[in-house]
Amino acid sequence: MTIGLYAGLLGLIYIFLSYRVIAGRRQYRVALGDNHVAPLQRRIRVHGNFMEYVPLALILLLLLGRLLHAYGVSAEQENLRFRISGMVATMTVLLVASLSLIGLALG
Repeated sequence: MTIGLYAGLLGLIYIFLSYRVIAGRRQYRVALGDNHVAPLQRRIRVHGNFMEYVPLALILLLLLGRLLHAYGVSAEQENLRFRISGMVATMTVLLVASLSLIGLALG
């Protein structure tokens, strides 16, 4: 449930930001680049920032998930809270990455 929620939210945000760039290109009649139109430049950067930071955040979430899982499993008295949190984080990253790859392949 959590995995689907995060994957869906990230996908919707990406679609929304893409739409804003497309709408800006139409509004300002700019097919390529930004033609030095400040509002369009801002939309392009917001979209770019999302694409730059989300993958890094997902990689860090995957790393955190693996560390939590390893700690939870390797403790003398197994800590299920860390183990479960680690698996949820790992599966979230895997689902988001999988859906992204499918979207790129079909897009």
